[in-house]
Amino acid sequence: MKQSIKPDENKPETKKTQVTHMFDGISKSYDLLNRIITLGIDVLWRKRVVKLLQKEQPKSILDIATGTGDLVLELAKINADKIIGLDISPGMLEIGKQKVKNKQLEDRIDMQLGDSEALPFDKETFDGVTIAFGVRNFENLELGLQEIFRVLKPNGALVVLETAVPQNRLLRSLYTLYTQKIMPFIGKLFSKDPSAYQYLSDSAAIFPCGEQFNNILRKNGFIEVEDFPQTLGVSSIYFARKP
Repeated sequence: MKQSIKPDENKPETKKTQVTHMFDGISKSYDLLNRIITLGIDVLWRKRVVKLLQKEQPKSILDIATGTGDLVLELAKINADKIIGLDISPGMLEIGKQKVKNKQLEDRIDMQLGDSEALPFDKETFDGVTIAFGVRNFENLELGLQEIFRVLKPNGALVVLETAVPQNRLLRSLYTLYTQKIMPFIGKLFSKDPSAYQYLSDSAAIFPCGEQFNNILRKNGFIEVEDFPQTLGVSSIYFARKP
């Protein structure tokens, strides 16, 4: 099975270019659709990511694929000296920057445009790295993980929130019906780019979740790898550490 697809396989542009344009196009409706499609449970998942990272008492945090800033705002509840939100989509980032400004957190959160597979930071810069619903959009998953490994300090923690496919056969059937039929339909109602939500559904279906992703993390040098299935297995939170 393929582990990576592009929003439009018929176009010659790279996945990275297509994903950037896609998120720029849906940036204004993204937050609303996220709440509708996940029934608001994604808010709880992000809180759990923060709770897991908070145990590490990080002083410097990088949130990759920060998008419209939902996770980075939650991370502000951690007593960290430096928090950076990084995203490849200018459209998503602008909304995130406005949220940070509205919360008057500009002195603690720095929102930056950047590529997750070529991080603009020195090695061993961060105590913690987070990604929410972003790793499946990497063009080269292992390169992105290697970059994260590079910028993490020794003993630093990576916490990833990503969609998953339930292991239970009945739940998996219901999940497939919802993501392949209902989710793209909702996308058509609210978004100018309904194909984007078909891509998000398809990319979730083929992403190597659970133990498969754990093994990819281990292959790229991470230790103490664990995954925590969320809400009947429709998403997972992954924890990993750099030695």
